Amino acid sequence: MGQLQRWIYPAGLLCSVILNVVFVVLYVQMNSKWKPDWSKSAAKEAEAVAAVTCSGHGRAYSDGLVVDGSPVCECNTCFEGPDCSQFSPHCAADVESGDPLFLEPFWMQHAASSAVVIMGWHRMSYSYSDRSTISQELDKLIRKLHAHVGNANTTGRFIVFGAGSTQLLNAAVHALSPHNSSEPAKVVATIPYYPAYKSQTEFFDSVHFHFEGDASMYMNSSTSNTTSTFIEFVTSPNNPDGKLSKAVLRALMSKQYMIVPTTGLISLQFQLLQMTISCCLPFPSLLVMLEWALVKEKDVFEAMTTYMSRNTEGVSRDSQLRALKLLKVVMEGSGREIFEFSSKTMKDRWDQLNKTLSVSKHFSLQEITPQHCTFFQRVRTPSPAYAWLKCERREDKDCPAVIREAGIIGRNGTLYGSNSSYVRLSLIKTQDDFDVMLHHLNKLVTKEKQNVKNGINHTSSSYISL
Repeated sequence: MGQLQRWIYPAGLLCSVILNVVFVVLYVQMNSKWKPDWSKSAAKEAEAVAAVTCSGHGRAYSDGLVVDGSPVCECNTCFEGPDCSQFSPHCAADVESGDPLFLEPFWMQHAASSAVVIMGWHRMSYSYSDRSTISQELDKLIRKLHAHVGNANTTGRFIVFGAGSTQLLNAAVHALSPHNSSEPAKVVATIPYYPAYKSQTEFFDSVHFHFEGDASMYMNSSTSNTTSTFIEFVTSPNNPDGKLSKAVLRALMSKQYMIVPTTGLISLQFQLLQMTISCCLPFPSLLVMLEWALVKEKDVFEAMTTYMSRNTEGVSRDSQLRALKLLKVVMEGSGREIFEFSSKTMKDRWDQLNKTLSVSKHFSLQEITPQHCTFFQRVRTPSPAYAWLKCERREDKDCPAVIREAGIIGRNGTLYGSNSSYVRLSLIKTQDDFDVMLHHLNKLVTKEKQNVKNGINHTSSSYISL
């Protein structure tokens, strides 16, 4: 009995210690249990910023300025004031850049389905689990998108992501250029061509490739049998004139590659085809300019991937996540909503612009014929992203200066390999930008009609309308 009593105390003490340990563990587990509402504060912050309307003439952003604890409105061009409610009627319409802001209303209508909450620890590794820098889910969704739209066959193609067209196009030119030849590749494009083709090729100043200008210069018989390597940019629809383009040098050169940015009529013979997310989600800043290329040849794909790895370790994982989310919204239902919205908006703007300038003898727009749309399966009238405006009078040789005096800032045609009698006007900015531009153009045409009525033949200085 004495021996039993001797063991009761230690046993009880041990049981007490064990129970205390168990209780402590349970307490810690209960208090460290995952709380499903961790994203509420982030959502609340985003909702608060989105609720700032800026009178419909601006936006507040989560990463924008904050004054006295409140987000500051960033006003559209020609609007000012704390809530962007003050309009400046003599302000110039800035339609020089290609900021694709016209789809803001669409995404605001789909605020809930397009919102993304990113954890602070999201994808902290340099690569995904398969050691690549490309989201496999995004890769699959891009292929599904092209199959649905019908503008590219992704079968047997590799996909390369890039942080913007400049990086991706230069990676393509780098990959296609000969690296064991004393003669650099000749990079060419048909006038008018996108300015970045020339500027970025010259900026990188590689010994492996040089920009040589207009592709049509190499169509004559003396150069048709050359052994030089040609890399031709074929933009379709073209920037700036919106026309469907085809390769100029096809079948003329023994070593010729084609890079096809944006959308277009795709041929399986193309060595490399670039597609940009901007064609369906006009959001360059949204994705840190995430764009992609569909590449036919494995060695070209590997060379481009190596270039991207050396350059930026691939595209931001946050950008890929946001792209994945937005593409899922695009593909919801029939996948037609965003395309119908954008097509209608751009067509309405194009029709208004055409109506204004149709009565002018001093200014003209590019002519674009209706084309069959593979997505809508019918012939559709033009709805270009840019107006390629021409000043028709001889004395108006500096067209950008002429319209600048009238209160419109455009992009000089010389940047596109053309001449200064042309100017590009962006139609894809905000509705405010378009309305102010149209307002100034109407005044310009009205002034022209008055001069004709009064028998006055003014020089360009008469266009001053500010």
